Amino acid sequence: DHLTEVLISGVAPEAQGPAAAVAAVARKGKLGAELLFIERSTKKDDPWSGQMAFPGGRASDNDQDSLATAVRETNEELGIDLVDSLLLGRLSDVEGGPRGTRQRLTVTPYVFWISGQRPMSDPNHEVAGVIWVPVSELLEPNRYVEYFYPPLGPDSWPGITVEGERVIWGLTLRMLIDLFRRLGQPLPIRS
Repeated sequence: DHLTEVLISGVAPEAQGPAAAVAAVARKGKLGAELLFIERSTKKDDPWSGQMAFPGGRASDNDQDSLATAVRETNEELGIDLVDSLLLGRLSDVEGGPRGTRQRLTVTPYVFWISGQRPMSDPNHEVAGVIWVPVSELLEPNRYVEYFYPPLGPDSWPGITVEGERVIWGLTLRMLIDLFRRLGQPLPIRS
């Protein structure tokens, strides 16, 4: 209930320019609330290759709106149908694009709640891995790291380690920072 009070309600207005949408899917797990993340497949010419993310992707001309994009992309990437899940709301749009380029993309994150058992996933070729991360782990300061992403040079970026060597950083981390700020639990991490 608290999430619906702090999230933005409704569907985002149409973005000006290239757009994408993602689904932050939550459910109650053994350790409390948990969030679904994907590890993107490694692929040449993909600026987000191998990174941790929420399921989602670019808008299609056939999508009615960004919410439809998030639902369609989650189904395509994981075989998880969000049509019957509870839409809690959305986070602020995030502007991104491949670092070092002028390409810009508006990404709208929607937050969904799934009741019951973890849904079975059937990842497509775009997904190398699927993990559910307890929210409590995302709040552990010992998981906060400075992440070096070699294609971007010597700079480091704030990140959160999950399941061993995987790191949530970049756009997805910015979405998590927004989510936890709205929940009154700001992440003590450099943003």
